[in-house]
Amino acid sequence: MNAGCTPPTIGYHGLDTMSLVRPITRLDIKGPAIYTHIRDDYRNRVIALKRARRVFLGDKVELVFDNRLTLTMQIEEICRLENLTRDEQIAEEIALTNQLMPTDSSLAATMFVPLPQDEKIKEELRALVGLDEHVILHIGGHAIRAGFEPGRSTEDKISAVQYLRFPLTEDDRKALQTPGTTLELELDHPNYRQRVACSDELRASLAGDYA
Repeated sequence: MNAGCTPPTIGYHGLDTMSLVRPITRLDIKGPAIYTHIRDDYRNRVIALKRARRVFLGDKVELVFDNRLTLTMQIEEICRLENLTRDEQIAEEIALTNQLMPTDSSLAATMFVPLPQDEKIKEELRALVGLDEHVILHIGGHAIRAGFEPGRSTEDKISAVQYLRFPLTEDDRKALQTPGTTLELELDHPNYRQRVACSDELRASLAGDYA
């Protein structure tokens, strides 16, 4: 791969000129045989992208905003680990992952809640059950409560990985495109309250998804 390529291209079909919220297609997935040879470069670039899109909410929760690049890597990694090479296998992974894609009217993110082996800490995490009803993104003065993928938590157990979506209005989109618009992430769970100011680098990265 040409070392002079700019990060958005990452050797992938169309990623330099098209919206980073459009669905992934089969043409975008290289598959294990090809991906193995470009994996290090691709992963390094996506990891660098994720740095600006990762937010730590205290010491128990972290959230990463997804886009087409992060989710394409997710598919490639699954195909590599599970040796998925047939078109129908890859198509199934694409269909599942596209459900996690941000859209013209929503941001999408993955929330991680590490589940340690220590029993005392496990008990503390049980107090976070219901967290999926308590995540809020503030864009300027507009508070947006996240909707979560159902079925990942129960009444007495929290999932380590959860997928969420923040619906956007046209005004929200315009605010994201405006340098200096404040972004904050909030958890208002009764047992775990956090509010974090996000960087303008995150705002710019999210705005870039719609360029």
